[in-house]
Formats: sequence, C-alpha cells, structure tokens
Amino acid sequence: MDYPIQKLTVDEFPPLLCEIPKPPKELYLKGTLPPQGTSCLAVVGSRNYTNYGKQVVEYLISGLRGYPISIISGLALGIDSLAHTAALSTGLHTLAVPGSGIDDTVIYPRRNLTLAQQILGQGGGLLSEFEPTFRATPWSFPQRNRIMAGLSHAVLLIEASERSGTLITARLTADYNRELLVVPGNIFSENSAGSHQFLKLGATPVTTPEDILIALNIDEKIETQTQNQLFTEEELTILNLLSEPKDSDTIIRLFPSSPQETVTLLMHMELNGLITEQNGVFYRTT
Repeated sequence: MDYPIQKLTVDEFPPLLCEIPKPPKELYLKGTLPPQGTSCLAVVGSRNYTNYGKQVVEYLISGLRGYPISIISGLALGIDSLAHTAALSTGLHTLAVPGSGIDDTVIYPRRNLTLAQQILGQGGGLLSEFEPTFRATPWSFPQRNRIMAGLSHAVLLIEASERSGTLITARLTADYNRELLVVPGNIFSENSAGSHQFLKLGATPVTTPEDILIALNIDEKIETQTQNQLFTEEELTILNLLSEPKDSDTIIRLFPSSPQETVTLLMHMELNGLITEQNGVFYRTT
C-alpha cells in the first residue's frame, strides 16, 4: 500500500517537540503520530548489539503490552530495529524517525525499508524534518536525534560504547529535561561503557518494565487481570514456568500436555513474541 506524505503545520506538531530549543521548522509524516494521551518512549542503543541487548529490548518492550505507550526510534540497524520490531510484536504504536526523508526511494538504511512498511501497515508512522526525498548524510543523524529526544517523555538507552553516536541523544535528553533511563550492562563489555557513564551521572537504572512505567507516571494495571485478558490459560502456565529460563525438555516434563502439544504451543508463543529461544533455552519476553 502506498501511504501519502503529509506536511504538518506547526499547529500539528507534537506539543513536546515545540518545547525544545530550535524546534524543526517543517515536519513530514507518513502514517500516524502517537495517539493523544500516549506516553512516548524513545529507545536508542548500539548498532552492534549483543545477544544480551536483544534480550533486554524484547523483555522490556513486551512488558509494556496493553499500556498507552508509543515506542520512538530511529529505524537504524541494531537496537533501533529491534525496538520497532518488538513494539510491533507487542501491539504498541511505534514511530520511526530516520536520518533521511521518508519517501520509499531514500529510506535509510535500505534493508529497513520492509520494516518501515511494516510499521505503517500496523498503524505506526514515519516522521522527518527533512524533505521527503532527502538522502541521509553523516550530519543528518545527529540532527534527527534531537527530534527523537524532543518527541519523548523519556529516553531508554540500551547498550552504547564510549564513543557511540547514541550518546548524543542521551545528552540531549538531559538538556531537554526529559527522563533518561539506562539499562545496566556487562561491566566487561565495550558496549556498556557509554551506558555506565550516564548511570554514574545519575540516570535512572532500568531492569524491569515496571521501572519504565514508574518513570512515565503510568499506573500499573492489576497484573492478573491484564494477563487474563491478554493470554490463554496455557500461555499463562508456560509464562509461569519460565519465571526462570528453562530448556525444552524441562518444559515438556512440567507442562500438563503431550510433548507434541507443548512444542506446538512453544512455537506459537515464540512467533507471537511472548517467549524467545537461545541455544535451546527458553526465556520470557513479557
């Protein structure tokens, strides 16, 4: 489907974006902005993410299922792509702010054109201050970072090396008086050095989805009621079994169904983004 590009008037800009120094003069939109009353969470991080970073993205974002939250990111390879994908799997609105225009001919990186189309297809949006056919340049990425930070109520940093471009967004978050949330990482990993710098400077550490809800001032729903609305009884049983990661043999032994039915359920839940499998071990992502 071909989505039209809208040129927004200043009156149509997201209100938070108008509060930053030197707000954009023009904005171009494909799809939809975050619905009114939605809290916006920008998710940024390394292009060269680790397996730990991938697990963190899936776990934290899937834990926001059912809440009025929009995931903002930059459509880049790495954590950005994972964040958009996790939002789509979780049923959250997601808005991509690329370092290029938003015409299909210039979307950058090209390999994420399909992801951009999926975002639009599931009710999300693409937003840029650059002309629709503007091609990405080295300077356009730092410039778009201020848009992501300005749009958001809080920014979540997941893995960043000491010289990562992601740290530009983190610094802007502080400049704009927004909440900076940081996921602690492996102290021996270069991908954690930048993140830990901001933790030392007073950023809010995040280890659970509940930490994000608190930072966004969102009241937590009654967990049991929420789960009963979202999951089947069999899915809830699997999720309870995976309060700690388990291999498939252990799950099959503990789950009160036949091995074939259990394997089928695990495959279904993995496809729906509720669990993930790494090296034969299953983890909750919600």
